[in-house]
Amino acid sequence: MAEPEGYQRGLGTRQIQMLAIGGTIGTGLFLGAGENIAKAGPSLILTYAVAGLMLFFVMRALGELLTYRRAEGGFAGYAREFLGPFWGYATTWTYWIIWVTTGMAELTAAGTYVQKWWPEVEQWQTALVALIVLFTVNLISVKLFGELEFWFAMIKVAAIVMMILVGLGVLIFGFSDAGKTAEVSNLWSHGGFFPEGLSPTLMTLQMVMFAYLGVELVGVTASEAKDPEKNIPRAINALPVRFALFYLGSLLVILSVVSWTEFKGGASPFVLAFDKIGIPGGGDLVNFVVLTAALSSCNAGGLYSTSRMLRTAGVNGDGFKALGRLNGRGLPVLTIIISSLVMGIGVVVNAVVPDKAFEYITSVSTGGAILVWTMILVSHMIYRRRVRDRGLKQSSYRMPWAPYTNWLVLAFFVFVTVTIAWESDTRVALYVILGWFALIVIGWPFVRRQSREADPGENVVMKQSAGA
Repeated sequence: MAEPEGYQRGLGTRQIQMLAIGGTIGTGLFLGAGENIAKAGPSLILTYAVAGLMLFFVMRALGELLTYRRAEGGFAGYAREFLGPFWGYATTWTYWIIWVTTGMAELTAAGTYVQKWWPEVEQWQTALVALIVLFTVNLISVKLFGELEFWFAMIKVAAIVMMILVGLGVLIFGFSDAGKTAEVSNLWSHGGFFPEGLSPTLMTLQMVMFAYLGVELVGVTASEAKDPEKNIPRAINALPVRFALFYLGSLLVILSVVSWTEFKGGASPFVLAFDKIGIPGGGDLVNFVVLTAALSSCNAGGLYSTSRMLRTAGVNGDGFKALGRLNGRGLPVLTIIISSLVMGIGVVVNAVVPDKAFEYITSVSTGGAILVWTMILVSHMIYRRRVRDRGLKQSSYRMPWAPYTNWLVLAFFVFVTVTIAWESDTRVALYVILGWFALIVIGWPFVRRQSREADPGENVVMKQSAGA
């Protein structure tokens, strides 16, 4: 099996595991959940459960492809192999743009959290400082990046577990001021489980899907992972437990301790819950944790994955050949610089429209993510067909109940897209995505011409596929 050349395998088992966790615990949960709770009440828990199940199937499809063979750029390589060069090119650049915008959202969130301590500090100032620090870390080495992300994720995991244990303590023993009103019945006693009806619950899907963005990061890390055949399936198989604990468990406890009617948009429900419990310094501690979560997601997705996807564009002929270069430490320095500069647009957005920055950016990210997840599912369906009809190598790690589960998830994605189009505040995301895809189509003839002239890695990928 041919391997992507140049990268150093600096990510160990514990780092891959924590990258998988860190990618799925970010601002969408820590900040976005507050607005969604205010909009839908306890029924938000059901939305997270359904979305988590759908994305677990996406990851099982990706895991099967990753154990069939590793491809430069992960799922972008599979789109190229099974759908054609154009779709590989489109997936590469779309994934780059959604994580650039997601990085902007995380920088926005960081600015919001810092204002709890220093209200006089502007959002854009915090965003700029955070971007410079993470840019520096990513330029040093992949091992340092992995170590930083490991500890970022450890802080998030420890904080959520602590929050769940404290919340259970309040429910069982009734300590603190929150203990007077903390009851499991809070999940249904304030207007029912669907207090605002079914429609507002469905309208939360856009932000819930954004909360799960990053789950596919294990596919990007495969080229720099040690023993990926063992570590990738292990990370994917653990996802249901992580989803149940970090998303469903934390929301169940929070909404039992504090009535959903007390939550509002623009504030972290975790911070509000700890302030309500009244533990000295608890709110500040959780605010530090959610700040760390934003920086973690920006680090892992915003800079790491975008720089690797840009490098894929250079290697496969989907962009300038210079994008594929690595320095002596196996780092794509040029692509890290480019991604950082483009993410700097988020600093400008925070300076111009700070109140709307988070909503605008997350809706664009969600729309692009649905396109990329769709490419994974369709690539997997074609792979399965070629295994059956052409004798292609069969992976030992198989997606359950395919292709029925593929079609189920694709139908779910169509429904989520409809919900994005339904509301005027998020509909702008579809316009942006359509505009982006138009740019992709316009740019394709130029990329194709350059690819033929430079004889890039596309031919290598095709040869690898034929021999797999």
